[in-house]
This record gives sequence, structure tokens and C-alpha cells, in this order.
Amino acid sequence: MGKKLYVGNLPFNANDDSLNEIFSQAGNVQSAKIIMDRDTGRSKGFGFVEMSSDAEAADAIQKFNGADYGGRSMTVAEARPMTPREDRGFGGAASRGPAAEAGTAGNRPSYKSTRKFRVGTRDQKWLKTHRSSAATQ
Repeated sequence: MGKKLYVGNLPFNANDDSLNEIFSQAGNVQSAKIIMDRDTGRSKGFGFVEMSSDAEAADAIQKFNGADYGGRSMTVAEARPMTPREDRGFGGAASRGPAAEAGTAGNRPSYKSTRKFRVGTRDQKWLKTHRSSAATQ
């Protein structure tokens, strides 16, 4: 297995093929992938290249780190392993922690207890007239 490299500060018009072509100058490229934004479909400006040997990866780092690519200075370094992420749920009982099993939302008050309705004097007069007219009908 080869060495995976992080490639940052890429121009947004770069694609996988152009990245593969550039890094093939340093040796045999096993894979080249630019990370895309899932919402916009646009490049996030970084990617990963996997070289076939450690020597080729070291050569690529030395050759391309700080090199100009599309008007931008590339950052090339050995990729770090991906760290596991904590649960980033979208809400619901599963993401509220242990208090959710007890039927509460942690230390937050319930929605109903936070609602406050303020009735002004104009509203009170309107309610009086309409309640009394509804009661007389």
C-alpha cells in the first residue's frame, strides 16, 4: 500500500484528472481525489493523492509543497488518519443524551412552559366585546 498525501489550497476549478496528471511527475499515482461539497457540488479546495511508494510520496512532498498551481501555492503533506467523530445527530431523543431516556430534554424546560402570551389592553377589550356578543347569541 502506498502513502496517502493531503493536498490543500487547490484552485476550485481543479479536478481529479488534473491532480493525477501533476502528481504523476513524482511517480506512480494510485489514486487522486478532490473533495467536493455535497450541497453545491463545487470543490472544497483540497484533496488526497495516494502514491505507490513511500519514496515517491516523499519526492512529491518535496517537489510540490509550496509549488504554484493555478495561481495558488499548494500545500502537500502526509495525510493524517481520519479521527472518529462523535454523534452529530440532527435532533430527536437520540441526540439529547441520557436525559432523553428519562423523558426530558436535559436541563431545558419544555416548550409549553416557555411560551408566554402577552395580551395588551386593546386585545382585552376586543376579547370582552366578542365574548359577550358570542354569549348573548
